[in-house]
Amino acid sequence: MSLQPQVSYMVPEETARVARAIFPTGNIYMRLYDTFGPLFQDRAFAALFPRDGQPAEAPGRVMLVLVLQFAEDLTDRQAADAVRTRIDWKYLLGLELTDPGFDHTVLSEFRTRLVAGGAEQIVLDTLLTHFRDHGLITPHGQQRTDSTHVLAAIRAITRLECVGETMRHALNVLAVADPAWMRTHSQPDWVDRYGSRVEDYHLPTSKAERAAYADIIGADGLALLNALYAPTTPAWMRELPAVETLRLAWVQNYTWTTDGCLRWRASDDIPPAALFISSPYDRDAHYSKKRSTSWVGYKVHLTETCDDELPRLITHVETTAAPVDDGAMTTPIHAALKAKDLLPTTHSVDTGYIDAELLVTSTQQYGVDLVGPTRDDCHWQARAAEGFAAADFAPDWERQQAICPAGHTSVSWTPAIDQRTNDVIKIKFATTECGTCSLQPQCTHSTPPRRTLTIRPEEQYKALQAARAREKTDAFTEQYARRAGVEGTLSQGIRAFGLRRARYIGQAKVHLQHILTAAAMDMVRVIRWLDGEPLAQTRQSAFVRLHKAAA
Repeated sequence: MSLQPQVSYMVPEETARVARAIFPTGNIYMRLYDTFGPLFQDRAFAALFPRDGQPAEAPGRVMLVLVLQFAEDLTDRQAADAVRTRIDWKYLLGLELTDPGFDHTVLSEFRTRLVAGGAEQIVLDTLLTHFRDHGLITPHGQQRTDSTHVLAAIRAITRLECVGETMRHALNVLAVADPAWMRTHSQPDWVDRYGSRVEDYHLPTSKAERAAYADIIGADGLALLNALYAPTTPAWMRELPAVETLRLAWVQNYTWTTDGCLRWRASDDIPPAALFISSPYDRDAHYSKKRSTSWVGYKVHLTETCDDELPRLITHVETTAAPVDDGAMTTPIHAALKAKDLLPTTHSVDTGYIDAELLVTSTQQYGVDLVGPTRDDCHWQARAAEGFAAADFAPDWERQQAICPAGHTSVSWTPAIDQRTNDVIKIKFATTECGTCSLQPQCTHSTPPRRTLTIRPEEQYKALQAARAREKTDAFTEQYARRAGVEGTLSQGIRAFGLRRARYIGQAKVHLQHILTAAAMDMVRVIRWLDGEPLAQTRQSAFVRLHKAAA
């Protein structure tokens, strides 16, 4: 499809007259147009379309329909029907009352173009530009970030179900790709095993029987892979995604024994969740667990403004695989906000987004003050009221030694890498001095007595100590209280905009879903702000309100 961009979209006179008659005071979508005019221009999407071919639907309008779709949590069919029937939508889209709209498949096709062209950010960035031009976002203000889990659009299944479904998926794909080859290389009993969906309650119940059944599936998959990788098999068949998924699933779940047999791997012998295939139907979806919540899918990180006297607007969205730590996203979020010229001066986050290195890099590279509670020193000396923690030792960075509370000097100062791949310094004191020290019971319980410390490099160490000292102040308590508001944003996204469940397969499309959700939330919030609706306050139970009133 080729693009013939329009310069702008104006509301037709008849559409405006009827809309004003039906909505004398306007409604949210009419006020959106009256305030900002056309939100998207066709030329912004020119790179997504070829120069020749059948004329495409105006992408500026289709983009806006996608945002409206997520604002009201509609399906593609419902959104296409709304374009044809809703007067307020026609007003915002600049359509004639008699305009027939377009087929619902246009929305899916346009989403595919956005993902394939890497143009997902256009929608949110364009809206943020409008809002910044109207003074609704202040550069170098205050922002906050939090994440929540997202369920993939697949079933959560066991490992045994997964290998069975992987085999069934590969058989179905091959049956369509090359029916003659599949008919020749399949076995009659495969129809019984893989003809219908593999479900746990149909599988054997005892551990021994399940292990034997896993070996049967493994032998079936190996036979199919051997046939696929035979010299006489066309190479293109091995390049099918379902075949590659089958190969990887067998590598992850099976191993060769010393006697040359294929055997089911033990649960402690499989790859980590970030690499392990949890479903053949969405290889980007992975298992994760946070406290008591476990899920298969993704994680979404929302960053929003929290300046006084301004609306709360989402400025950036990140979608990651479920097992990715929050701290791994702090720097990418800052880099993305810098590219948009929306870096905050103060960024409020929870503990997951903070460590000693991030405290330094956020300040030095981006000029951002990262505010949030740091991880506690977990050693017994820090937990005990009378113990000497690492913070009680005075490091001498120039001489590369540390002084203990008793005045003794360390004898070893060794740079190293810890289990989390962080740069650290390992410090050791002399056994002879620790053994005769009167403070030994408060310092070390090792045998023979010898105190050792593990601290971060100088800049990180000082930043961490400063952050821990700030946590004890009233100013920190007041500042960090702002972060709680982003939890309300996540709650709104989940309950009103379908944020918790993925609509699509694959991380790229799920990320587009999250961006469209954020754009819809911003759009609704801006109009309500301009209408004078006050920010919602954190709800409290009647019991809490009673005691606060008494206090």
